[in-house]
Parts: sequence; C-alpha cells; structure tokens
Amino acid sequence: MRVAVVGGTGDFGLALARRLVEAGVEVVIGSRDAERARAKAAEVGAASGAANEDAVAGVDLVVLATKADAALPTAESLAAAIGRTPVLSVASELRFTKEGVYPTDDARSIAERTQALLSGPVAAGLHSLAAASLAKGPAEGDALVCGDDAEAKRLALELAAHVVTGRALDAGPLASARALEGMTAVIVNLNRRYKGHAGVRVTGLP
Repeated sequence: MRVAVVGGTGDFGLALARRLVEAGVEVVIGSRDAERARAKAAEVGAASGAANEDAVAGVDLVVLATKADAALPTAESLAAAIGRTPVLSVASELRFTKEGVYPTDDARSIAERTQALLSGPVAAGLHSLAAASLAKGPAEGDALVCGDDAEAKRLALELAAHVVTGRALDAGPLASARALEGMTAVIVNLNRRYKGHAGVRVTGLP
C-alpha cells in the first residue's frame, strides 16, 4: 500500500508516518512546504516528500493529518488532485474552555464535511491515538475506523492495524465519526485530569 500523509510534517502526521514506515508501508510525506516535506521524509525513512498536491498523486490512500482547523480548507484545495482516491480523516474539532474540552457544536463530523468536499470516499479513524503516544511506538489499545465505502474502510483498517498494539475495528458508517471525533474530547479530558496517555480498548468481541 502506498499512502500519502498530508500534514505529514506536523506532530501527528510525522509520528504516524514513522510507524507506517516501520511496518513496511510506502509513505509519501505531504506538506505545503515541499522542502520541509522532503527533509521530514528523510528523517523517518519515507519513500519521498513533496508538496501536498504532488504527494497525493498515484497513492492508494490519502491520510488527512492536518490540524482540525486546516482539515476542511486543505481538503477543498486538494479536491482535484485527490480525485477519486480514498481519504482517511483523523481530525477532531474541539473547544477548549476553563471547564474542560468539548466536542464541536457542528452537527456533522469533520469527516462528513470532508466527504461533502471530495468526489472520492472518506473514512474516519485513529481519533483515540495521540501524537505523543505514536511517537514512542505503536499506540496502546485499539483503533476504531468508520466509513460508508467498503474499499476506503478496508484500506483505513489495514493502515490502522499497523499503528496500534491492539486491533483495528470497524465502527460502522461514516456517521459514527460524530461519536469517534467526540471521543477525542473525552480522552483529552482524561489525560488532563489523570496526567496520562489514555487510549481505547474494546472488550467482549471475538
């Protein structure tokens, strides 16, 4: 599998790319700055680094790993370059307050809003994984993935299985991304309260 990590020079994108390279996945680092993308690709042993528009060409899956506030503008700007290539959305839109971290007020997830901008299928997942955890190795726990397109979901699950110690699990249709993205707020609140690196492990499944 050949994967483009858009936003691959950021903390999460770079940690994800490193884990995928270690698992034998062919990774292209994408960034708005092509030179920085090439430098980070060399740092983690990725196949190459390029400007986002070039990074998404000829890959099997695009991981949209930018920060949440850049996810939709980035998806919109790359819509033509991505074409029908499946996309994995990993961002969660959060509100940080003195009382705690809250999920977005928008009724739709970032993944659903991304799907509205792209002609190809969008899956969502990895919301329970933190950059700090991935930077140290495969993240503890399971990874949850959802989507409406079978092939996009298959690719996302295959990718997810490489970066966790547990399982990559099919969490249903893309609408489930509303819950998965909201779960990020819960995990951030737990980490803040207990000074830890919480993840998710699903029990009771065969």
